[in-house]
Amino acid sequence: MIRVLVVDDHHVVRSGLTTLLNADPEIEVVADADNGRTAIAAVEAKRPDVILMDLSMPGMDGVEATAYLTTHVEGSKVLVLTSFADRERVQEAVAAGAIGYLLKDCEPAELLAAVRSAAAGHVPIDPRVAGALLPSGPSMTAEVVISPRETEVLRLVAQGLANKQVARALGITERTVKAHLSRVYREIGVLDRTSAALWARDHLPSL
Repeated sequence: MIRVLVVDDHHVVRSGLTTLLNADPEIEVVADADNGRTAIAAVEAKRPDVILMDLSMPGMDGVEATAYLTTHVEGSKVLVLTSFADRERVQEAVAAGAIGYLLKDCEPAELLAAVRSAAAGHVPIDPRVAGALLPSGPSMTAEVVISPRETEVLRLVAQGLANKQVARALGITERTVKAHLSRVYREIGVLDRTSAALWARDHLPSL
């Protein structure tokens, strides 16, 4: 069972999302929250598998709450669900630590699939905003050179593994994993894990 926290400042939206999610036999909404602060309290109390997060909310917004949760609550998987499709909002949310980003006009089946994907550690991104996370400019056409080991690390990250799991799978230290990822980020022209996973999905075979 995938345990979900629904965060949105509109009661009607929270109610509708709760009804939709609870209708799936594999998903259970364990709590809801109307802003970032109440979301943090709910996460600490309920420890959900996935946090479905709106961005624009009074008090503490979704970006600030996401940054706090992914920094202070281990294992927090934030899936943004918002009306904002502009590059700045997308990049802010992902930089804060969001694992995925959906628009509110997505189909119900897409939302349910994204919740399952996020729970599994994958990166569900609405195709309409994916371009905001890919490198632009010269790095798009420049030849990318990453080592076989860096490719292995990136492939496992794109499959949803955390650094500790990657280290265990490859028989290396977590510090070495971070060093490999830092170089990969520079080489492919991205700033964060989610963007790197998207790049890997488009450029590495069998992903």
